[in-house]
Amino acid sequence: MVEVLKIIPFGGPVDAVVVPPGSKSITNRALLAAALASGTSTLRGVLVADDTEAMIDCVRSLGAVVSLNEDPNTVSVVGIGGDLTGCSSSLFARQSGTTARFLAPVLALGGAPLRLDADEAMRRRPMNDVFTAIERLGVKVSFDQVAGHLPAVVEGPIQRSGEMPVLSIDASVSSQFTSGLLLAAPCMPEGLQIHIAGDVVSRPYLDMTIAVMESFGATVDQPDDRTFIVPPSGYRARDYDIEPDASAASYFFAAAAICGGTVRVDGLGAHSLQGDIRFVDVLADMGAAVVVDESSITVTGAALHGVNADFSQFSDTAQTAAAVAVFAEGPTTISGIGFIRKKETNRVAAVVAELRRLGVDAIEEDDGFTVNPGTTHSATIETYDDHRMAMSMALIGYANSGVSISDPNCVRKTFPTYFEEMERLRPGGLK
Repeated sequence: MVEVLKIIPFGGPVDAVVVPPGSKSITNRALLAAALASGTSTLRGVLVADDTEAMIDCVRSLGAVVSLNEDPNTVSVVGIGGDLTGCSSSLFARQSGTTARFLAPVLALGGAPLRLDADEAMRRRPMNDVFTAIERLGVKVSFDQVAGHLPAVVEGPIQRSGEMPVLSIDASVSSQFTSGLLLAAPCMPEGLQIHIAGDVVSRPYLDMTIAVMESFGATVDQPDDRTFIVPPSGYRARDYDIEPDASAASYFFAAAAICGGTVRVDGLGAHSLQGDIRFVDVLADMGAAVVVDESSITVTGAALHGVNADFSQFSDTAQTAAAVAVFAEGPTTISGIGFIRKKETNRVAAVVAELRRLGVDAIEEDDGFTVNPGTTHSATIETYDDHRMAMSMALIGYANSGVSISDPNCVRKTFPTYFEEMERLRPGGLK
């Protein structure tokens, strides 16, 4: 039987200082770079969630030794120096898109058939762009079921040509394919040059990938904004601090915007690696008061109005924006996110369906959705096994009564303590 969680409204303005869990995106990049490095790295601020546990399992399968410290958010990683001779023959990415898409090109470094599989939800998500790319490096890829999807067997090694290979990849579906190739490139025998074709979605994630790579000793030259040149430098172990997750922080910022009051998130600031902090720019455009300092971001609620906003570069916060839009004066249109139809679920259709279930007039567009604010009525929200549907739609329930969340435990994918942390915002504690 599917669990249902009734959301109890806060009943007043919030006043809180929050430190969200570590960034999932940075955690998984740092885990893989540390695993491929020579030496022992210590990672602090690691997110503990299904997606990062999937990456830990997979880097252990590569041959790295991962030790959990007394602090559950600190791990030590003894790297393999880019040598996959000790790699297990089979790796399992669970539901983690970053794990699957980052690991596929890394498996090309090996010299034996290596099988990569995942849960059914991840099996449905596209993988063909990265597989096609590594095939152009002379790597053999075969599929157990559907071409271009997991499960797949990757059989290296990468063929040597005497010069750095050049690949062109389409980044219009997901930046994760390009990030995976970048992460593997320092361990390729002749390095790699990558040219991006088509529109680039979620460009800040590529910048994040490069920042993590460079922190672990790799070099990435960028002669223009579509070309990356990565020499075969390998990685070097280091101690590395992971900043809080900006996507997770968006829910706290949204709570202040729609419930009133103030939330300050510490550990995120003007120089964050994560593009999702741009969500607060949209809140400011909608009328909230936003202060961005060197090491914190503060949002204070105010009267909100609808906006037209392009979320193509920070799409993981689009569902959060949909919840905020319910409480604005006038319609809000979120555009540039047609590609999120191929995420954990069709996020465009899911947002529209669940807002309509609450009685809100929501319209599906070619590349996003429009939310016309209005009074909500009681409903149980379907989450489609999508953690971001659960977390974003729950926000409506913290402001309005009658909202329940089906399968709330799906938040374990990236933010297992989400509902407990939201309770910390409740004025005077839970009644």
